[in-house]
Amino acid sequence: MLPNHSKERDQAEARFKKAQKATQDANEARAHYESEARAVREKTARLKALRLAKEAIDAETRVDKKPIASKAMPSI
Repeated sequence: MLPNHSKERDQAEARFKKAQKATQDANEARAHYESEARAVREKTARLKALRLAKEAIDAETRVDKKPIASKAMPSI
C-alpha cells in the first residue's frame, strides 16, 4: 500500500506545481498587460500635451498676423 500512497502523493504534488505555474504565468501576463497599458496612457498624455502646445502656438501665430490690405482696383 505504501507505493500507491507515494504515487498519489507524487500526482498531487505534480498537480499542485502545475497550478502554481499557471498562477505564476497569469500574474506575469497581468503585470505585462498593466505595464503596456500604463505605457500607452503615458504616451497618449505626452502626445496630447504636444498637440495642445502646437495648437496654442498656431492660434497665437494666426492672431499675430494682420491681414494684408490688398491694393486691388476699386470696384465699379
